[in-house]
Amino acid sequence: MASIVVVPCPATEATGNSRYSIRLASYSVNGRDSFGVVQGERIADLGERYGDLRAWLAGNEMAKAAKVSPSLDVSEVVWRPVIPNPDKILCVGLNFLEHIREVGKKVEDYPLVFLRLTSTQVGHLQPIIRPRASENLDFEGELAVILGKAGRHITREDALLHVAGYSIYNDASVRDWQKHTTQYTPGKNFPSTGGFGPWMVTADEIPDPTQLHLTTRLNGEVVQDSGLNDLRFSIPEIISYISTFTKLVPGDVIITGTPKGVGAARKPPLWMKPGDTVEVEISSIGTLRNPIVQES
Repeated sequence: MASIVVVPCPATEATGNSRYSIRLASYSVNGRDSFGVVQGERIADLGERYGDLRAWLAGNEMAKAAKVSPSLDVSEVVWRPVIPNPDKILCVGLNFLEHIREVGKKVEDYPLVFLRLTSTQVGHLQPIIRPRASENLDFEGELAVILGKAGRHITREDALLHVAGYSIYNDASVRDWQKHTTQYTPGKNFPSTGGFGPWMVTADEIPDPTQLHLTTRLNGEVVQDSGLNDLRFSIPEIISYISTFTKLVPGDVIITGTPKGVGAARKPPLWMKPGDTVEVEISSIGTLRNPIVQES
Protein backbone atom coordinates (compact mmCIF):
# COMPACT_ATOMS: atom_id res chain seq x y z
CA MET A 1 0.00 0.00 0.00
CA ALA A 2 1.15 3.55 -0.60
CA SER A 3 3.01 5.36 2.12
CA ILE A 4 0.98 8.32 3.38
CA VAL A 5 2.42 10.70 5.92
CA VAL A 6 -0.38 12.54 7.70
CA VAL A 7 -0.97 13.83 11.18
CA PRO A 8 -2.65 10.84 12.91
CA CYS A 9 -6.19 11.39 14.03
CA PRO A 10 -8.22 8.97 16.16
CA ALA A 11 -10.96 7.16 14.28
CA THR A 12 -14.34 8.73 14.89
CA GLU A 13 -17.25 6.91 16.53
CA ALA A 14 -18.61 6.11 13.06
CA THR A 15 -15.65 3.87 12.29
CA GLY A 16 -16.30 1.54 15.19
CA ASN A 17 -12.54 1.42 15.77
CA SER A 18 -10.47 2.96 18.53
CA ARG A 19 -7.20 2.56 16.55
CA TYR A 20 -5.73 5.12 14.24
CA SER A 21 -6.71 4.27 10.68
CA ILE A 22 -6.03 5.52 7.16
CA ARG A 23 -9.26 6.19 5.30
CA LEU A 24 -9.28 7.17 1.63
CA ALA A 25 -12.45 8.65 0.12
CA SER A 26 -13.65 10.02 -3.21
CA TYR A 27 -15.84 13.13 -3.24
CA SER A 28 -16.77 16.32 -5.03
CA VAL A 29 -15.95 19.73 -3.61
CA ASN A 30 -16.92 23.03 -5.25
CA GLY A 31 -17.79 21.16 -8.44
CA ARG A 32 -14.41 19.41 -8.61
CA ASP A 33 -14.08 15.64 -8.31
CA SER A 34 -11.27 14.62 -6.00
CA PHE A 35 -10.11 12.18 -3.33
CA GLY A 36 -8.22 12.42 -0.09
CA VAL A 37 -7.37 11.09 3.34
CA VAL A 38 -10.16 11.45 5.90
CA GLN A 39 -8.80 12.42 9.31
CA GLY A 40 -11.63 12.71 11.81
CA GLU A 41 -13.79 15.57 10.55
CA ARG A 42 -11.10 16.89 8.20
CA ILE A 43 -9.78 15.77 4.81
CA ALA A 44 -6.29 16.04 3.32
CA ASP A 45 -7.08 16.57 -0.36
CA LEU A 46 -4.89 14.61 -2.81
CA GLY A 47 -6.85 15.08 -6.03
CA GLU A 48 -4.98 18.05 -7.48
CA ARG A 49 -1.66 16.24 -7.04
CA TYR A 50 -2.60 12.64 -7.90
CA GLY A 51 -5.81 12.66 -9.99
CA ASP A 52 -8.37 10.12 -8.79
CA LEU A 53 -8.16 7.26 -6.32
CA ARG A 54 -8.11 4.53 -8.96
CA ALA A 55 -5.21 6.20 -10.80
CA TRP A 56 -3.38 6.73 -7.53
CA LEU A 57 -3.68 3.03 -6.66
CA ALA A 58 -2.28 2.08 -10.06
CA GLY A 59 0.41 4.73 -10.46
CA ASN A 60 4.04 5.10 -9.57
CA GLU A 61 3.04 7.44 -6.77
CA MET A 62 2.29 4.32 -4.74
CA ALA A 63 5.95 4.23 -3.74
CA LYS A 64 6.10 7.88 -2.68
CA ALA A 65 5.03 9.62 0.48
CA ALA A 66 2.24 12.21 0.30
CA LYS A 67 2.77 14.93 2.88
CA VAL A 68 -0.51 16.77 2.79
CA SER A 69 -2.18 18.72 5.57
CA PRO A 70 -5.96 18.66 6.02
CA SER A 71 -7.59 21.42 4.01
CA LEU A 72 -11.28 20.46 3.90
CA ASP A 73 -14.05 19.81 6.38
CA VAL A 74 -16.16 16.73 5.74
CA SER A 75 -19.25 18.97 5.68
CA GLU A 76 -17.90 20.64 2.51
CA VAL A 77 -17.84 17.53 0.34
CA VAL A 78 -20.38 15.44 -1.55
CA TRP A 79 -19.41 11.81 -1.11
CA ARG A 80 -18.87 9.78 -4.28
CA PRO A 81 -18.51 6.01 -4.56
CA VAL A 82 -15.10 5.10 -3.12
CA ILE A 83 -13.91 4.02 -6.58
CA PRO A 84 -16.19 5.99 -8.92
CA ASN A 85 -14.68 4.51 -12.09
CA PRO A 86 -13.61 0.90 -11.52
CA ASP A 87 -12.68 -1.22 -14.51
CA LYS A 88 -15.11 -3.80 -13.13
CA ILE A 89 -17.36 -4.55 -10.17
CA LEU A 90 -17.57 -8.27 -9.47
CA CYS A 91 -20.27 -9.45 -7.07
CA VAL A 92 -20.49 -12.79 -5.31
CA GLY A 93 -23.98 -14.10 -4.55
CA LEU A 94 -25.10 -16.65 -1.97
CA ASN A 95 -21.81 -16.52 -0.08
CA PHE A 96 -22.94 -16.52 3.57
CA LEU A 97 -23.90 -19.96 4.85
CA GLU A 98 -26.81 -18.71 6.99
CA HIS A 99 -28.12 -16.68 4.05
CA ILE A 100 -27.96 -19.75 1.79
CA ARG A 101 -30.07 -21.61 4.35
CA GLU A 102 -32.64 -18.82 4.76
CA VAL A 103 -33.36 -18.69 1.02
CA GLY A 104 -33.40 -22.47 0.66
CA LYS A 105 -30.56 -22.80 -1.83
CA LYS A 106 -27.85 -25.43 -1.95
CA VAL A 107 -24.22 -24.77 -1.11
CA GLU A 108 -22.41 -24.50 -4.44
CA ASP A 109 -19.00 -25.85 -5.40
CA TYR A 110 -17.96 -22.60 -7.07
CA PRO A 111 -18.64 -18.91 -6.35
CA LEU A 112 -21.73 -17.39 -7.99
CA VAL A 113 -20.26 -14.32 -9.73
CA PHE A 114 -22.15 -11.56 -11.54
CA LEU A 115 -21.29 -8.03 -12.68
CA ARG A 116 -22.58 -4.66 -11.58
CA LEU A 117 -22.28 -1.59 -13.80
CA THR A 118 -20.24 1.40 -12.65
CA SER A 119 -23.16 3.74 -13.41
CA THR A 120 -25.31 2.04 -10.76
CA GLN A 121 -23.15 3.25 -7.85
CA VAL A 122 -23.88 6.05 -5.40
CA GLY A 123 -21.80 7.43 -2.55
CA HIS A 124 -22.36 7.78 1.17
CA LEU A 125 -25.43 9.92 2.04
CA GLN A 126 -26.54 9.94 -1.62
CA PRO A 127 -30.00 8.51 -2.42
CA ILE A 128 -30.61 4.95 -3.49
CA ILE A 129 -33.43 5.14 -6.03
CA ARG A 130 -36.39 2.77 -6.03
CA PRO A 131 -37.23 2.30 -9.74
CA ARG A 132 -40.64 2.84 -11.26
CA ALA A 133 -40.60 -0.75 -12.50
CA SER A 134 -40.80 -2.38 -9.06
CA GLU A 135 -41.51 -1.95 -5.36
CA ASN A 136 -39.38 -4.97 -4.43
CA LEU A 137 -36.20 -3.11 -3.51
CA ASP A 138 -34.14 -5.12 -1.03
CA PHE A 139 -31.10 -4.26 1.12
CA GLU A 140 -27.87 -6.25 0.99
CA GLY A 141 -25.07 -5.11 3.29
CA GLU A 142 -21.72 -6.38 2.04
CA LEU A 143 -17.95 -6.07 2.45
CA ALA A 144 -16.22 -4.53 -0.58
CA VAL A 145 -12.66 -5.57 -1.42
CA ILE A 146 -10.65 -3.04 -3.46
CA LEU A 147 -7.73 -4.30 -5.52
CA GLY A 148 -4.43 -2.46 -5.47
CA LYS A 149 -2.21 -4.80 -7.48
CA ALA A 150 -2.91 -6.36 -10.88
CA GLY A 151 -2.77 -10.08 -11.46
CA ARG A 152 -4.02 -13.21 -13.14
CA HIS A 153 -3.88 -16.77 -11.82
CA ILE A 154 -3.40 -15.39 -8.31
CA THR A 155 -2.90 -18.11 -5.73
CA ARG A 156 -4.93 -18.19 -2.53
CA GLU A 157 -1.71 -17.77 -0.58
CA ASP A 158 -0.86 -14.51 -2.40
CA ALA A 159 -4.39 -13.16 -2.82
CA LEU A 160 -4.45 -10.71 0.09
CA LEU A 161 -1.21 -9.14 -1.19
CA HIS A 162 -3.29 -7.81 -4.09
CA VAL A 163 -5.81 -6.04 -1.81
CA ALA A 164 -5.45 -2.27 -1.34
CA GLY A 165 -8.24 -1.98 1.20
CA TYR A 166 -11.79 -2.63 2.29
CA SER A 167 -15.02 -0.66 2.20
CA ILE A 168 -18.78 -1.10 2.55
CA TYR A 169 -21.38 -1.83 -0.13
CA ASN A 170 -25.16 -1.96 -0.17
CA ASP A 171 -25.82 -4.20 -3.17
CA ALA A 172 -29.49 -3.20 -3.27
CA SER A 173 -31.50 -5.62 -5.40
CA VAL A 174 -34.73 -5.30 -7.35
CA ARG A 175 -35.87 -8.81 -6.46
CA ASP A 176 -38.60 -9.50 -9.00
CA TRP A 177 -36.33 -8.40 -11.85
CA GLN A 178 -33.50 -10.45 -10.37
CA LYS A 179 -35.73 -13.54 -10.55
CA HIS A 180 -37.05 -13.07 -14.08
CA THR A 181 -34.48 -15.68 -15.21
CA THR A 182 -31.49 -17.49 -13.73
CA GLN A 183 -29.33 -14.47 -14.63
CA TYR A 184 -29.11 -11.80 -11.90
CA THR A 185 -28.04 -8.89 -14.12
CA PRO A 186 -31.36 -7.00 -14.52
CA GLY A 187 -32.15 -6.94 -10.81
CA LYS A 188 -28.68 -5.77 -9.88
CA ASN A 189 -28.19 -2.93 -12.33
CA PHE A 190 -30.97 -0.37 -11.99
CA PRO A 191 -29.49 3.15 -11.79
CA SER A 192 -28.41 4.42 -8.36
CA THR A 193 -29.00 1.19 -6.47
CA GLY A 194 -25.45 0.38 -5.33
CA GLY A 195 -24.34 2.30 -2.24
CA PHE A 196 -20.52 2.34 -1.87
CA GLY A 197 -18.63 4.10 0.90
CA PRO A 198 -18.00 6.14 2.85
CA TRP A 199 -14.29 5.39 2.44
CA MET A 200 -11.67 2.70 2.01
CA VAL A 201 -9.63 1.52 4.99
CA THR A 202 -6.21 0.32 3.87
CA ALA A 203 -5.52 -3.40 4.06
CA ASP A 204 -2.75 -3.05 6.64
CA GLU A 205 -5.42 -1.90 9.10
CA ILE A 206 -7.44 -5.10 8.58
CA PRO A 207 -5.04 -8.06 8.49
CA ASP A 208 -7.87 -10.60 8.90
CA PRO A 209 -11.19 -9.56 7.29
CA THR A 210 -12.92 -12.67 8.70
CA GLN A 211 -12.81 -10.92 12.10
CA LEU A 212 -15.03 -8.08 10.88
CA HIS A 213 -18.71 -7.81 11.83
CA LEU A 214 -21.48 -6.48 9.58
CA THR A 215 -24.74 -4.88 10.72
CA THR A 216 -27.47 -3.49 8.45
CA ARG A 217 -30.17 -1.21 9.88
CA LEU A 218 -33.38 -0.08 8.18
CA ASN A 219 -34.80 3.05 9.84
CA GLY A 220 -32.69 2.26 12.89
CA GLU A 221 -33.85 -1.35 13.25
CA VAL A 222 -31.24 -4.08 12.89
CA VAL A 223 -32.11 -6.34 9.94
CA GLN A 224 -28.75 -8.04 9.31
CA ASP A 225 -26.13 -8.88 11.93
CA SER A 226 -23.32 -11.31 11.13
CA GLY A 227 -19.62 -11.98 11.34
CA LEU A 228 -17.57 -12.25 8.17
CA ASN A 229 -16.46 -15.69 9.37
CA ASP A 230 -19.73 -17.10 7.91
CA LEU A 231 -18.47 -16.81 4.32
CA ARG A 232 -18.81 -19.92 2.14
CA PHE A 233 -15.91 -18.79 -0.05
CA SER A 234 -13.13 -16.83 1.65
CA ILE A 235 -11.75 -13.62 0.18
CA PRO A 236 -8.53 -15.37 -0.97
CA GLU A 237 -10.62 -18.09 -2.63
CA ILE A 238 -12.76 -15.50 -4.42
CA ILE A 239 -9.78 -13.49 -5.66
CA SER A 240 -8.02 -16.63 -6.89
CA TYR A 241 -11.14 -17.91 -8.67
CA ILE A 242 -11.96 -14.59 -10.37
CA SER A 243 -8.35 -13.96 -11.43
CA THR A 244 -8.40 -17.26 -13.31
CA PHE A 245 -11.00 -16.03 -15.83
CA THR A 246 -10.16 -12.30 -15.90
CA LYS A 247 -7.22 -10.07 -15.11
CA LEU A 248 -7.74 -8.06 -11.93
CA VAL A 249 -6.42 -4.50 -12.02
CA PRO A 250 -6.00 -1.74 -9.42
CA GLY A 251 -9.33 -0.19 -8.51
CA ASP A 252 -11.38 -3.29 -9.28
CA VAL A 253 -14.07 -3.92 -6.68
CA ILE A 254 -15.14 -7.34 -5.44
CA ILE A 255 -18.34 -7.46 -3.36
CA THR A 256 -18.26 -10.55 -1.19
CA GLY A 257 -21.93 -11.40 -0.51
CA THR A 258 -24.63 -10.56 2.01
CA PRO A 259 -25.55 -12.30 5.29
CA LYS A 260 -28.93 -13.58 6.42
CA GLY A 261 -31.81 -11.22 7.12
CA VAL A 262 -32.61 -9.94 3.62
CA GLY A 263 -36.08 -8.55 3.08
CA ALA A 264 -37.02 -11.13 0.46
CA ALA A 265 -36.62 -13.98 2.96
CA ARG A 266 -39.00 -12.45 5.51
CA LYS A 267 -42.71 -13.18 5.85
CA PRO A 268 -44.13 -10.86 4.80
CA PRO A 269 -41.22 -9.48 2.70
CA LEU A 270 -39.58 -6.29 3.93
CA TRP A 271 -38.83 -3.88 1.10
CA MET A 272 -37.10 -0.51 1.22
CA LYS A 273 -39.45 2.33 0.32
CA PRO A 274 -39.18 6.07 -0.29
CA GLY A 275 -38.52 7.93 2.96
CA ASP A 276 -36.53 5.05 4.48
CA THR A 277 -32.90 5.27 5.56
CA VAL A 278 -30.62 2.26 5.28
CA GLU A 279 -27.28 1.92 7.07
CA VAL A 280 -24.59 -0.72 6.68
CA GLU A 281 -21.93 -0.74 9.38
CA ILE A 282 -18.78 -2.88 9.34
CA SER A 283 -16.47 -2.91 12.33
CA SER A 284 -13.09 -1.19 11.80
CA ILE A 285 -14.40 0.50 8.63
CA GLY A 286 -17.40 2.70 9.41
CA THR A 287 -21.04 3.23 8.44
CA LEU A 288 -22.52 3.68 4.95
CA ARG A 289 -25.83 5.56 5.07
CA ASN A 290 -28.27 6.15 2.20
CA PRO A 291 -31.82 7.54 2.01
CA ILE A 292 -34.33 5.83 -0.27
CA VAL A 293 -36.17 7.94 -2.85
CA GLN A 294 -38.60 7.14 -5.64
CA GLU A 295 -37.55 7.39 -9.28
CA SER A 296 -39.14 10.54 -10.67
